[in-house]
Amino acid sequence: MRRVRYESRGGPLFTEEAPVPEPGPGELLVRAEAIGVTLPVVRKVGEAAEPAPLGGEIAGEVTAVGEGVTRFGIGDRVTGLCFGHGYADFALLHEAMASPVPADACAVDAVALVRSGLVALGALEAARPEPGEAALVTAAASGVGHLAVQLARTRGAGRVVGAVSDPAKADFVRGLGADHVVTYADDSWGTPVDYVLDAVGGELLTPALAALAPEGRLVAYSSGGGTIQAYDLLVGAKSVTGFQMARIARGKPELYEQWREELWRLFDAGEVRPVVHGEFALEDAAKAHGEIEARANLGKVVLIP
Repeated sequence: MRRVRYESRGGPLFTEEAPVPEPGPGELLVRAEAIGVTLPVVRKVGEAAEPAPLGGEIAGEVTAVGEGVTRFGIGDRVTGLCFGHGYADFALLHEAMASPVPADACAVDAVALVRSGLVALGALEAARPEPGEAALVTAAASGVGHLAVQLARTRGAGRVVGAVSDPAKADFVRGLGADHVVTYADDSWGTPVDYVLDAVGGELLTPALAALAPEGRLVAYSSGGGTIQAYDLLVGAKSVTGFQMARIARGKPELYEQWREELWRLFDAGEVRPVVHGEFALEDAAKAHGEIEARANLGKVVLIP
């Protein structure tokens, strides 16, 4: 099979031939039909001290199962997060991280909707939104962010603000249902909001926190790190919550499944629509990473084996 790998920090990415892996206990072997490219994986290539497997969101057909697997069988269509070599024709997916794909849904929709949507929905839940409240979503044009904008609206947000890196993305974000769009460089992000869903971190945490009204809540789900001054929280009685999807998938599988079902229900009802920025061949993984590195993507970036 083909597999994408790199040997030193920063790449380059290259395609090699590798043996098809065998599923271990609790694992599914999936023939990949679509692979979602995520910002954490892109960052890993540029920042990790040692080369690591390129994992990611995959969707496809189960071709073999390991010992102890009970929820899926050969021929089932699944999607989920792969922590090993996911940029490949075949990948191993742990049963706990796998979700079924409806018969009428394509693999590209699955990788664009499920994992990114679960992160967006989980971050939104962590914000404890109330109907009529104002929301702000950073990285509003990203694979997760563009779904978070839509989900905030479905949860009754009275006003939704999208924050983006480039004003050229404004029309796209407004088309998702945002009432206003601001750029990171703006001196002010407008009228304060009740909660912020932040996917960027780093230096952007300061203006994100400033955008909150008194007693506002910021949910940080970025891999970008960053520091917040305690005084900035005290002044407005604001709060910050960290959110990580893997903790839900492993520790609260019932909730994970509930959220997954909600996403497909909203998808079927036309209330949430995943947008695919571009589909790239497996051999063009470097180009796919480049789109995210340049912050050029409007929606999800997908590899097609």
